[in-house]
Amino acid sequence: MQALIQSPAIPALVLALQNWQSAVERIWFYLTYQPIPNVKASVVSLVEGVLILAVAMFLSRTLSKMLQNRIAKRAYLDPGLRYTMGRLTQYIVIALGLLLALSTALDLNFTSLAVVFTALSVGIGFGLQYIAADIASGFILLFERPVRVGDRITIGEDEGDVQSINLRTTIVTTNNRVSIIVPNSKLASQRLINWSYGDPRARIAIPIGVGAESNIDLVTQTLLKAAEEVDNVLKDPAPKVQFLKFGDWSLDFRLLVWTNRPRLHMQIRSDINYRIDRLFREAGIEIPFPQTELRIRQGSLHIDTDDTLHLRDEPQSDTPADS
Repeated sequence: MQALIQSPAIPALVLALQNWQSAVERIWFYLTYQPIPNVKASVVSLVEGVLILAVAMFLSRTLSKMLQNRIAKRAYLDPGLRYTMGRLTQYIVIALGLLLALSTALDLNFTSLAVVFTALSVGIGFGLQYIAADIASGFILLFERPVRVGDRITIGEDEGDVQSINLRTTIVTTNNRVSIIVPNSKLASQRLINWSYGDPRARIAIPIGVGAESNIDLVTQTLLKAAEEVDNVLKDPAPKVQFLKFGDWSLDFRLLVWTNRPRLHMQIRSDINYRIDRLFREAGIEIPFPQTELRIRQGSLHIDTDDTLHLRDEPQSDTPADS
């Protein structure tokens, strides 16, 4: 035993351990070193903050999916409500995780965080007001729910189904499977049509003009017949025909039908138009085209063989000349 203690390998081992200990202490010093005065931020605290934020992101997605799956089992709850609850849960968890990450990484208290967010709000007011408006509108859409996931909407000339309501934008998918990215502020502030909001029934108006010599009773019965046996057209309320006005070259009518599938209004309108065209041809009802009546106060209008028009001076006449 005494020979082992006196071995030259022991002092070398002790020296190596001391060097390793010194190296670890130096590494730990640099990791915990705070280079910015009055800000308790180091490499270790920043890594901890990033890990907390990553865990918060993971928990937000997991809890959101769990909540949506839990709500999905309750058939009486609206699917749009399920999406709203999931999104709000995700945003709340991320916000709490962000606050905790900032507090851990920079050792900020709530007063300091308030100062930071105040400074950010000033920056937003100068250069990011549109993004801030989109984010605020996203929360309005989630809470007020004028537009929900799965709704059929028409905004401007675009129409489609709402696929998702994100923090800044809303995704709308058209019948052509084209995704339209709409800023949330546009949905919250501008006029749009929500075909799925409120009462599931909707009225579809189909305007039509007929010749001035047409039998209005025959036109009415033919239009009502055109609405019969069309898919997704309700019998109660029954279809109705309105005589709108005497137009410049036509008699203007409007066929009104009801449906409980308003998102299919374009296809319903197309099916009825096909039937109107066929039934009008069978009944001999004419759909007029624009006509213009020309009156010549003085002279006469002649058409030569080469289809050239010539106005000749003749005694004044009020007789109309057609062209």
